[in-house]
Amino acid sequence: MKTKQERFAHLFGTLAEKQLFNGVVLAAENGNVIFQAAYGDADIATGRKLALDSVFELASVSKPITALGMVKLVEQGKASYDELIGRWLPDFPYKGITIRNLLNHTSGLPDYMELFSSHWDRAKIATNQDVLDMLLAHQPPVDFEPNERWLYSNTGYVLLAILIEKIAGKSFASYLKEELFEPLGMHHTQVYNRRYEKEQIENYAYGYVYDLYSDRYELPDFVADTDFVVYLDGIQGDGTVNSTLSDLLKLDQALYTDQLVNGETLEEMFAPVRLNNGETFDYGFGWLLEENEEKGRIISHTGGWPGYSTLLNHYHDQKKTLIILCNVEQNAEFKQAFNLAAENILFDMPSELPTAPPKKKPANIDPSIYSAYLGKYVLDNEDQTTMTVTTEEGRLYLQAVGKVRVELYPLSDTRFFVRWDPSEVEFVSNGKNRAESIIISEDGNLTSARRE
Repeated sequence: MKTKQERFAHLFGTLAEKQLFNGVVLAAENGNVIFQAAYGDADIATGRKLALDSVFELASVSKPITALGMVKLVEQGKASYDELIGRWLPDFPYKGITIRNLLNHTSGLPDYMELFSSHWDRAKIATNQDVLDMLLAHQPPVDFEPNERWLYSNTGYVLLAILIEKIAGKSFASYLKEELFEPLGMHHTQVYNRRYEKEQIENYAYGYVYDLYSDRYELPDFVADTDFVVYLDGIQGDGTVNSTLSDLLKLDQALYTDQLVNGETLEEMFAPVRLNNGETFDYGFGWLLEENEEKGRIISHTGGWPGYSTLLNHYHDQKKTLIILCNVEQNAEFKQAFNLAAENILFDMPSELPTAPPKKKPANIDPSIYSAYLGKYVLDNEDQTTMTVTTEEGRLYLQAVGKVRVELYPLSDTRFFVRWDPSEVEFVSNGKNRAESIIISEDGNLTSARRE
């Protein structure tokens, strides 16, 4: 019977040989590393390989770290969870929102990415202050009133970074370094905006996306539907913490101690959201929460940003850890499959080698047909979400309210797909060169949207 180490090596080694995994992985029990390895390239242009100490953009795995920064301020008596953020942002147009609402994604704030997609000068790199200024200037409506619902909010975590700076009286990066990274010995971790700061980190793992038109992996900066990474690169709090396997293990182990905050505070961090109607949602202060019958209490977060896919799983009861950092884009369902396979190996459970879905390639069609699809559509869902279809330089794009714009790649004259997930979109016409509706297929589920 194979050991865990052999099973991990087989899983990730096989995936790497098939060019289906480019990244680093660490598994630990009781804080002791039982498997760690690096596969593939850190810099495709130079051929530099990934190493165990390669530095990765953590994407939304940054959120638990941002949350910890605020939690420390609360524990120090400099703020409180249930105070209104208007105390620190008196001109903020959205009222009734507390620090707790920001931490647990119950603020209802509109997504800032849509604002920047519609209104920003893309020749400039935006910062957190620009996010605040855009909200003040445009004041898009809230998705719901505070604590009425749960909805993942990047905007909320940008505001947390802004509040941390105002309350602590120092930059977000300096505060995290002094209060979190240095005390834990996380010497290879920092808040880092590569394009904005224009400095280089040693052992940096560049993130790559697959360009369907050039048929190769590229930096997202140079791919049409991911180039927003450039003009959003100065924004912090919802992402942009960069770290390594060993540093993240130090953070993971600190969740068992009072090294950062006391036990009572940790339990509050790991308590699920309680909405106004009494319902709960399994998210704490920057952490996804799960009670698993076989694996116990799981405290985790994942991250995704063009070129990066990250995972930090803290199995609190079993004292196990799984960290996977990837810097080459893969299909979303496939990533979930190899993450689950690795988790099952860690728990001595059966696992399967996942099979990657075939890569879709765009069909060669006449882009003049896109004129029949342009306009606004309303989803047949509870929120009546509005989506806008536009074209730019011969390419078709779809943008839902509160979401970043995505490119639609043609499978045929009427059917399109999204590059980074399994969704497909079909335009249904009335026979008069004008689409009347859209059918969206995702994970076997069909949703329709009618033209407004």
